[in-house]
Order: sequence, then structure tokens, then C-alpha cells
Amino acid sequence: MAEEPLVLTRREGKSFKDIVMEKLPDGGNLNACLTCGTCAAGCPATGLEGMDPRKVVRMAALGMDEELKKTPWAWMCSMCGRCVHACPMNINIPALVYEARASWPREQRPRGILRSCDEALRNASGSAMGTPEEEFKFVVEDVLAEVREADPRFADMEAPIDKQGAMFFLNQNSREPVTEPEEMVPLWKILHIVGADWTYGSIGWGGENYCMFLADDESWKKVTSQTAKQADDLGCRYYISTECGHVTYSLWEGLQRFNIPHKFELVPIVSLYAKWIREGKLKVNSDWNKNLKVKFTCQDPCNIVRKSYGNVWAEDLRFVCRTLVGDENFIDMVPNRLNNYCCGGGGGALQAPYREERLAYGRFKNDQIVATGASYCITPCHNCHAQIHELGEHYGAGYRTVHLWTLICLSLGILAENERIYLGPDLAEVGL
Repeated sequence: MAEEPLVLTRREGKSFKDIVMEKLPDGGNLNACLTCGTCAAGCPATGLEGMDPRKVVRMAALGMDEELKKTPWAWMCSMCGRCVHACPMNINIPALVYEARASWPREQRPRGILRSCDEALRNASGSAMGTPEEEFKFVVEDVLAEVREADPRFADMEAPIDKQGAMFFLNQNSREPVTEPEEMVPLWKILHIVGADWTYGSIGWGGENYCMFLADDESWKKVTSQTAKQADDLGCRYYISTECGHVTYSLWEGLQRFNIPHKFELVPIVSLYAKWIREGKLKVNSDWNKNLKVKFTCQDPCNIVRKSYGNVWAEDLRFVCRTLVGDENFIDMVPNRLNNYCCGGGGGALQAPYREERLAYGRFKNDQIVATGASYCITPCHNCHAQIHELGEHYGAGYRTVHLWTLICLSLGILAENERIYLGPDLAEVGL
């Protein structure tokens, strides 16, 4: 878009109507919303609870504040931003949805999202699962010891915590250390191979920030400030966000929204994958797939592509994917990049009590993937990964989801047998 999207932000004591009038073009002319329905036509959440993005804007404009505050649709919308991308007037409808969420009494907001936020506040780790620093340290050290013993190629590999002066500070989604610790290892191997000087932080290692989805500004700011301070205290020049959309966006947006002081540069890991491949540090190729001809597509995480880093990141993603699987074996979804459909797993939806609605929302994404004929959907985002994995099972589509770190290590011939939990029988033994 040529112009920056309008941003609807909360003002104490003002109604939804006040906010909309303040932010629409032409001095708050409510007729600026053309009621064209472009936002609703391209929104996978249209029809859920009888609502759609256009209705949200009109209800706000008409002063129907109480109705907006009561509708659970605010928690079914993933705030993916596709409506903003489509709107000819640049109305930031997701910010209005955020306002609706924030109007709910905190204790009445979806229990799963609330619990994930409160767990992140329970200790200094920032983990949405409440995993304390000492437990994280134990898991990292235990898994690292096993890898060093099992594979001589990685006998000197490190997974440091609180390394002073490291160039990169890496966060970690709690899902890995808590439920599937072997999934941490492929990224460690990649960092080892490229010679990256990196560290976790004992404080603020948890990458998730469900306080953002809860529309709890104070808690969102606290979790973001905590991890930012730790990265700065360790003297890190770059902060690496792992393969996850909301992890990346909550930092990217939170640092700006709350004017959090920091000295580091935030870098998504996929951008580094692309850089290291171009520099020859990651010597990956698609030879392993030359005869297999397994087909792949990829998901554009809304929080990274549409809401923060844009098409530059989307092109890096495709460069990495095509290098790994081969041009002839990569089929893009339609539409894609900035215009791609949200999968329905973002916005806290996976922790909200609306599973049936979430799966209905995801039908758009399922149909996109099926249309490509791909056997695998590369999903460089944890919520996308979980949602698309469930969509494939729910709709009986048969495709699988896979992280980029898995395919990178597969291509390099360093993917261990226990690091293949998301690969199907067709790839289970490749490179072993």
C-alpha cells in the first residue's frame, strides 16, 4: 500500500465511535467507510457468529459499543490484517478488534489465553507454559549432552545460556523444551555449522507473548521489556526471533508501541537462513529431492509478512524453500505473500474455546494447500504449524507440516532419527 495503515488506538473514556471518527480520513467522516465489503469478502472469519469486519466498523460507527463488547467474534478474528491490506480507506480493523477484546473484564476473557499470559508473568522466563529458568537450563543441558554423545560431528556443539557478549540472543518457543525437546536441536546444529556466536537468556528466553492476544497492554509491555533488557544486559547486537509469527510480531510491535529502549536489532531467523545460504555458510541444496520429487508449499505467517516485515521476508522464505526442495518441487499457494489467507491459528485462537469456529475459519487455508497438490506445507510459525497440522487431519487432506530447520538439516545430512517427528514415511529415512 502506498500509505501507512491508519492505526486505531485506545483513548481513555472514549467510545468506539470516538476512536473511529478520530482516525478515519476527512476529519472523521464516517461515510469514509464505503461499506464496499472488500474486507468481509476476503476474511475467513466472515459469517462466524453472524459477524464480519464490515459489521464491526459499522457497529462502531453507529455507537453500538455494548454489542461490540459482548460479541465473541472478537476472539474468533485472528487480527491477521488481511482486511487492512484490502481496504481502500486503510482502516485498521484489527486494532478495533483489539479494542473490543480489551473492553472485556480481564477475568472474563478466554481462559486459555488468560492462563498463557499469566503463566508468562509467573517467573522471569517469560514462558507461556510457566517453565522456570532452572528447568529450561536443565532441559537444554540434558539434550545437548545426549546430542554430543550420539553424534561425534557435534561433540563440541554449544547451547549457551547467559553468554556475555554473544552476537545473537535467541528466544525459544516453550513448546519445544516442554513437550518436544528434540525439536530444539536442528536449530542448534544450524547455528553451530555457520559458526554463530549466540546465547539464550535465563531471563526472557520464552518467545511467546499471549498477553498481546489477551489485549493486556501492561502485561505485553512487561514480557517484552524483560526479554529486551536481558538481551541488552548480555551485550547482544542482534535478537533472533525463532520460527514463529507472533513471537516475531509481539517483539517488533511491542518495542515500538511501548517505546521500549533497546540497543539490539531484531532479526527473524528465516532472514538469517537466507543470508547464510547466499554467503555459502549453509551449503544446502535440493539433491536429496531430485529423484523423490516430493512437492512442497509454504505458509506466509500473517504476523511477519502482512504485519511487520512484508514481501522482503516473504521472498527470503521462498528463496530458502526453493533452494531446499528444488524449484520444480515448490508450488506456491494462491493467493500468497501479503495477500495470503490466514490459517486461523493466530490471535490466540488455539487457546480460545472456539475450536469448531477455528476449524471453519481454516477451511480457506486447507483448500489453498490442497489446490497445490503438495505433500508438505512448510510452516515457519508455531501457531500456523499447529493449526495447519490440525486442519490436515480434520479435513482428511493428507498433507503434513514441517519446520524449515528440519528441511535444512535434512538437506545437510545431519537430521537425526529422533528429529523427524513431522516427516512422513516418504522422508523418514532420507539421509540416515
